[in-house]
Amino acid sequence: MKHSVLKIHPADNVLVALRDIKQGETIQFKEDVFLLKNDVPAKHKFTTTNLQKGDVITMYGITVGKAVQDIERGSRISTENIVHATDAFHQSTKKNNWVAPDVSNWQHKTFMGYHRSNGSVGTANYWLVVPMVFCENRNVEKMKEAMLEELGYKAKGKYSSLTHKLKKAYVSGKDFLADDFNIDVLEEEDDDAGKLFSNIDGIKFLTHTLGCGGIRQDANTLCGLLAGYITHPNVAGATVLSLGCQNAEVKTLEAEIAKRDAGFNKPLFILDQQQTGKGSDFISLAIKQTFRGLAEANKITRQPASINKLIIGLECGGSDGFSGISANPAIGYTSDILVTCGGAVILSEFPELCGVEQEISERCTDEKNAERFMHLMKTYNQLAENAGSGFYMNPSPGNIKDGLITDAIKSAGASKKGGSSPVVDVLDYPQKVNKQGLNLLCTPGNDVESTTAEVAAGANIVLFTTGLGTPTGNPVTPVIKISSNTKLYNRMQDIIDINAGTIIEGEETIEEAGERILDYVIKVASGDIKVCAVKNEQDDFIPWKRGVSL
Repeated sequence: MKHSVLKIHPADNVLVALRDIKQGETIQFKEDVFLLKNDVPAKHKFTTTNLQKGDVITMYGITVGKAVQDIERGSRISTENIVHATDAFHQSTKKNNWVAPDVSNWQHKTFMGYHRSNGSVGTANYWLVVPMVFCENRNVEKMKEAMLEELGYKAKGKYSSLTHKLKKAYVSGKDFLADDFNIDVLEEEDDDAGKLFSNIDGIKFLTHTLGCGGIRQDANTLCGLLAGYITHPNVAGATVLSLGCQNAEVKTLEAEIAKRDAGFNKPLFILDQQQTGKGSDFISLAIKQTFRGLAEANKITRQPASINKLIIGLECGGSDGFSGISANPAIGYTSDILVTCGGAVILSEFPELCGVEQEISERCTDEKNAERFMHLMKTYNQLAENAGSGFYMNPSPGNIKDGLITDAIKSAGASKKGGSSPVVDVLDYPQKVNKQGLNLLCTPGNDVESTTAEVAAGANIVLFTTGLGTPTGNPVTPVIKISSNTKLYNRMQDIIDINAGTIIEGEETIEEAGERILDYVIKVASGDIKVCAVKNEQDDFIPWKRGVSL
């Protein structure tokens, strides 16, 4: 590690500790020398000037908090001495002076993907089984039980091996807990061995709790979300189970599919249980139809595609005080490269854009998008406040413990995932991406709800940064996990794919890390690398029931 502290922006009045600093330790930064008034753990910040009650805290060049008491120079900022605060903002766009990165090494790059008739390209090839309403969840599970193992998509895992060993020890009268079975050395069957359909990556059986009983807007939004998955480039075809009387009507789903893909021609089977009759007949019919669809979808193979066919979702979860200075700006640079090459990226999690509204508004390419972004932000925050909360309550206990003590600090770092390119479109959930470039998508900060929405919008790869560690994945899109620090990467290698802690340690620049990440993305998109979330079958799927979710 080359330095002990970092100043993110010249206007900041705090420094970020890159290592644990003890009370009484003297820290030199350029010409300034600071005597630390208290312990400052790595990822946390201390003041560079004496602050009086009411003075603002500045990070990333913007207001991220306000002192609630006098704070002496060299003191750690915490939830005890500062509170969330942001600058006022107004709708604005300004002439775009963005300087695109040099992409001479990237513009002719290709990946091996699945080409669809509408011009989109998938990074995977899945069959989807989805219910229109929660009443069909049991039937979805019965199909899953009947099909996965028989078609070669359900291998015997190491956890089954562990249970088997414990069972044998118990039956033989041994102290089964005394035997130290190391999970890492137990065998796990190859989950690709014995697959009947070699060109189908898997059958994904999704369940949810929506479709009826709520307001009609929730049902209609669910139809839009499901249509986003059915028309997704990573999906070869789908089987849809309908009870027949639910609010989420089949005709609404069909209209949403046509809205996203007017020439939709993938294999699609929509079955109505009330019209079919007996449950056993209904499940049998669904299995037969699905098998027929799998045989058809298995005919498609990977072919070369330009990287401008990539749509990357940008996500973070379990963030820490290093996220905004390592992993997030690294994928921001990845984003800028892809945008320059003609691809698309999605920045979501609107509660985590609190405090950077002005900057993002000024990046919008037209007044309409700036106005839409401002409207969505204000409306969303007002709904939260009406419920007794607000964006200021977004940081989790884990965020706070690891240095993100106000929502504005968290948001200023989270927004770095979007790089610095212009905002070409502003979408509301569950809309689809239709423009190349940086797209904003209104979603909660909730990891799974937001990732679920980004994929419905068309993301065929998701870059997911984390400082604390989270297993989040998606049923149809590879979710690449990037750690903000090396300690996390070493500790949780079974869920983390890439380490961006090299930036903190001075081994790599943000730009170098961003290019390394894009190279990894291309390998994942081509099927050459299976990411941890896919290996772990981390098929998280939570539709956002439109309301207050931070």
